Parts: sequence; structure tokens; C-alpha cells
Amino acid sequence: MTICMKATNRYFLDSSYIIALEVYDDQNHSKALKHWKRLLSRHIRLITTSFVFNEIVTFMNTRAQHQKAIEVGSYLLNSPSVTIVFVEETLFHEGWFYLQKYADKTYSLTDCISFLVMQQFQLNVALTFDKHFAQAGFQVQPSLTH
Repeated sequence: MTICMKATNRYFLDSSYIIALEVYDDQNHSKALKHWKRLLSRHIRLITTSFVFNEIVTFMNTRAQHQKAIEVGSYLLNSPSVTIVFVEETLFHEGWFYLQKYADKTYSLTDCISFLVMQQFQLNVALTFDKHFAQAGFQVQPSLTH
């Protein structure tokens, strides 16, 4: 089976979304779960970065959820519908430059690299609960309001 690559079916996957989806006591868990169930009916392609991957696995592992960290990490690494962009030196420095350019924002370096990858892959929508994606001009799903 081939994954549909229409722009509307491609999303950037942020750590806040996966954490909300997988951590039952996360404040956004039910919202993420409901949204994810709707997405499953479509052929979607998820794009993320090795920095986001690191955030997810580290978050879970440092909260005594080693097995969950391994389970989620393995899914992301092995799923044919997930592309992980490995942050190499050039992208790292571009992200660092982006971070410096926006002194008025509280973006993380991971956010900045994510924004650059979204631009590179011509992605408009991020699966996230991080307001920084909206501040940077991207659409956010699920909606951050209410």
C-alpha cells in the first residue's frame, strides 16, 4: 500500500502531540486521542525530526516510563507513515540562526529546527499543542482554543 502524499495529508508531528496522545494524565490527552482517531481514517504522512524524537523518548524515560519510551520510539522509527529528518550540522546551524533572529519569542532550538523542516517539506499543519507553531505562522491541529 502506498501512502498518499497530498499536501493536505502530510503533517508535522511535534513532541507535545505524541506526549498528549500517550500520557493518560496529560491535560491534552482526551483532545489528542479524539483528534488522532479522526486522522486514522485518512492516509496520512507524518514528518518529524530527530530532535523531536529525542524530546519524546527523553520525556517518557525520565518519568519512569522506559517501556513506553521504547514502544513509542520504535513505532516512530519503524512506521512507514513517519519520516524522521535527522538533524545534521547545516540544519542545526540554520536552526541556531533562526533562534537568534527571533529574540522576541521564546522558541526552543527544537522549535526553530521544526519550523525550518516544515518550510523545507512545504508543510502547513503541525500536530501540536505548542503555541509557538501558530506564532511562526503555521496551522495547528487540534485547535489550541477551548
